[in-house]
Amino acid sequence: MGSKVNAPVDQICINNKLTDDELISILSKLETQKDKEVFGLVCKRWLFLQSSQRRKLCVRAGPHMLQKMAARFTNLHHLDMSQSVNRSFYPGVTDSDLSVIASSFGCLRILELRDLKGITDIGLAKIGSFLPHLQFLDVSNCKKLTDKGLAAVAKGCPNLKSLHVGGCRYVTDALLKALSIHCHNLEELVLQGCTCITDSGLAFLVKGCQKIKCLDFSKCNNVGDTGICGISKTCAASLKILKLSDCYKLGDESMLSLAKYCNNLEVLIIGGCRNLSDKSIKLVATACSVNLKILQMDWCLNVSDSLVNCILLQCRSLEILDINCCDEVTDAAFQGLGSEGSELSLKILKVSNCSKITVVGLGMLLGSCKTLEYLDVRSCPHIQKSVCDEAGLQFPTCCKINFSGSLAEPAVLI
Repeated sequence: MGSKVNAPVDQICINNKLTDDELISILSKLETQKDKEVFGLVCKRWLFLQSSQRRKLCVRAGPHMLQKMAARFTNLHHLDMSQSVNRSFYPGVTDSDLSVIASSFGCLRILELRDLKGITDIGLAKIGSFLPHLQFLDVSNCKKLTDKGLAAVAKGCPNLKSLHVGGCRYVTDALLKALSIHCHNLEELVLQGCTCITDSGLAFLVKGCQKIKCLDFSKCNNVGDTGICGISKTCAASLKILKLSDCYKLGDESMLSLAKYCNNLEVLIIGGCRNLSDKSIKLVATACSVNLKILQMDWCLNVSDSLVNCILLQCRSLEILDINCCDEVTDAAFQGLGSEGSELSLKILKVSNCSKITVVGLGMLLGSCKTLEYLDVRSCPHIQKSVCDEAGLQFPTCCKINFSGSLAEPAVLI
């Protein structure tokens, strides 16, 4: 009896059956970047399609390699060429690189250039000339940049929504004037450490930029009540995040204006503003009690028990509270937290150097806070691990307690 021979089966090549659109549809269903990169290893065609759909790239490359990347990644929306603060590479990103980026990556919406020592206004002017669709630019700590290059970006990129220039020491009010004229859709502006910014510049800014959601004036020591009052009135409906740490010229007038106009605030950073009174901070916290999630007032020397107690009882959405070095705060700040219906949403509490708080106050807090994830009690002489154990304090299972500084702070605080 002869053996049965199978009929030959036609081999099907997937590349002959699937169109580019179908392959791209398959690629879009892959969830991780690693899986998408494996997709590109199948063949040159799949690699080309995978490259054409890539939206974000983090690179360290010179002009020649950037041109090759531009030819491969034709629809790139997000390019990150930032340099690590702890690691440098020679020669680093230069104006020549920015010229290639500007002329070759026409679809860019987001450009990150943090901590680049070699770029100047010349390179930034190229960005302004050739990337009109840019919406986000981060040039934090690019020490050579001035108003000239940044104003060129403002003029050439009218769709700009977010600009980070923290640490750019030569930035002045002239940049704020340029933003006001050209970037009416600006939503986020970070000016941390730009000490040449004044109240006059803020007055210019709010004339044209009235959709701002996030402002960071930390360490802008020439910003005072006049500027903040103008912002609170003009951007009342949109402003959600305001960072003012170490703005030592600020007084109660700023807080009263925020309390009156900015009830949508979710984040308020006023650490180091030592002239603010207990009463004015309480008015802001009460006015923003529904939405406030993060409040940092470390080194605010007038913070009292009644203020902290008011914040904990009224700000039901509060997740982060920082009262480090507010050394007038005692256990009384936590009284009444265990009453019915007063369960806290607090996830992070920082009370380091609050020498008058003891395990008694901590116990009152823990009784009404089951969500705590991080507690900073460094340099609190009455709160040590052995004392907490003796008192039988029950911390939430997921809570990390920083007794001595050995724990890294949560990323949200860095």
